[in-house]
Amino acid sequence: MTRRVSTRNASVQVWQAYLNNRTKRHRDGRFLVQGVRPITQALANDWPLETMLYRLGGPELSSWAREILDTADVPQVGLVPELMAELGEKAASAPEIVAVAVSRHLDLADYAPGEPGEDAPIVVVFDRPNSPGNLGTLIRSADAFGASGVIVTGHGADQFDPQAVRASTGSLFAMPVLRAAGPGQVLEFRDRQAARGIPTRIVGTDEHAPGTIYDHDFTEATILVVGNETTGMSSAWADACDDLVTIPMGGTASSLGAPSAGAISLYEIARQRRTFAR
Repeated sequence: MTRRVSTRNASVQVWQAYLNNRTKRHRDGRFLVQGVRPITQALANDWPLETMLYRLGGPELSSWAREILDTADVPQVGLVPELMAELGEKAASAPEIVAVAVSRHLDLADYAPGEPGEDAPIVVVFDRPNSPGNLGTLIRSADAFGASGVIVTGHGADQFDPQAVRASTGSLFAMPVLRAAGPGQVLEFRDRQAARGIPTRIVGTDEHAPGTIYDHDFTEATILVVGNETTGMSSAWADACDDLVTIPMGGTASSLGAPSAGAISLYEIARQRRTFAR
């Protein structure tokens, strides 16, 4: 089914609201996917898509866009370039395709990564992220370094914000991203994992920690906690962690950004596991 729209009608206004209105995204259970790789990853991972919006007029659509429109079993709506530019948040040019996706909210109570005796899963916790872009970047790093999932705690950034979706470069669609109120629910998850036969340690990154990250043994199942970008590790999380580690730094920088700290920690975990596996 294909429609063509040239005016800012009610549907377009709803889609525009998904760009910056978290309440509207949450209430409707919908969000926008912009960019070639995020859209490709959403399709590759069978993420539920409600509508494919595509550009009318202008240059001929690329072979990628034509293949998406010809093969994806999703209703299509053609929009004039000005409307597509607004939905793609591009001032200079209109994107070829923007997808309207259905939100998936996974319940942490049902989350059970890994198999006893076989896996030592890594789960990343990002506490109260301020920036959707930082959240998306950390989701991307978690995917790249083999984590099983990401848990966002507290009232942090929305993983379905367009900035987070773009920054994840599609990794949002390839791995579980869950929400939790705070340390209590994550401790319960840790205990459930232990009861399943997957003993798990909670390790937090903190610049004042007594031990360094490369001296810590990460070969067992790990919940890696990354603190808030502004305030760092909260006292509640420091108390919940089994271990705290710091990332040694040189130069004049006072601290690492949260996504960088998370990526470095995930790399060290992956490095140790590759080393000990040989």
